[in-house]
Amino acid sequence: MATDLATPPVKTVTSHGRKPGKARNLWRFRWLYLMLVPGLVYFIVFKYVPMRGLQIAFQDFVPFLGYNGSEWVGFKHFVDLFTGPDFGLLMYNTLVLALLNIIFVFPAPIIVALMLNELRINILKRSVQSLIYIPHFLSWTIVASLTYILFSVDYGVLAGWIHDIVGGPKVDYVAQPEWFRPVIVLQTLWKTTGWSTIIYLAALAGVNHDLYEAARMDGAGRWRQLWHVTLPAIRPTIVVMAILMSGNLLDMSFEQIWLMTNSLNRATADVFDTFVYYVGINQGAFSYATAVGLFKGVAGVLLIFGSNWLAKRLGQRGLF
Repeated sequence: MATDLATPPVKTVTSHGRKPGKARNLWRFRWLYLMLVPGLVYFIVFKYVPMRGLQIAFQDFVPFLGYNGSEWVGFKHFVDLFTGPDFGLLMYNTLVLALLNIIFVFPAPIIVALMLNELRINILKRSVQSLIYIPHFLSWTIVASLTYILFSVDYGVLAGWIHDIVGGPKVDYVAQPEWFRPVIVLQTLWKTTGWSTIIYLAALAGVNHDLYEAARMDGAGRWRQLWHVTLPAIRPTIVVMAILMSGNLLDMSFEQIWLMTNSLNRATADVFDTFVYYVGINQGAFSYATAVGLFKGVAGVLLIFGSNWLAKRLGQRGLF
């Protein structure tokens, strides 16, 4: 009897060396796996296949000569980038915008989701949700056009109202360099907050209501319930979103920045994304522009791994 108990059970496998349950599960969930195919094809065709072109960051690429005929120059373009006169300004402008996004843009959907979660009138809640979702479906061209209409010095409606209230000389909010960053942050808040709120509302929907009942029995008010029940319940979602955001700290929205850039605010508006356009497309320096893009990509990967490691060190569940 002891020998029978010590002997591990024999696992049955098919002629192909696989467990019979795997093939059965694969067929059972075939439609779910089939739904993955368009996403996989998209990433393979538009994300992984173009990565072959990263090699031109180490070449003096000439389109007529192609990948194989262009001269290899090693890290020459990266040295030019890090030692060039533009790198410091580009890094400063990009990091300042990234810091503003962390301070204002990242917590905004969390706050809005918590406020919507407290609404008990369903029709009001759905109406507010619909109104704040709408800007997400507008292109940055429309957003930039609305900004010029509202805040330009000549015919800006809101600019005129602000001038009438505050007084003093008129301010061109879309041309002055000191107003570029506040305008970009306001645009981002208006366009992205409502859509990002969906993720946190979904997390809030999964909070166990028995926890609120237990908190009320212990005498906790609404603020205590928010602090000790709601926020801890959605903390894993917040951590995951923070890790994902860290990978995009150097990745500003090119369309948004480019549409709001002009000759007066260029010194404040220049970031890595617009620099790649000016150098790579306008000047034809494909290898140099690719080196800039590769630097951004590597920095993003390092930031994701670093933030994931930090989250685990702080006792949270990481992304991987």
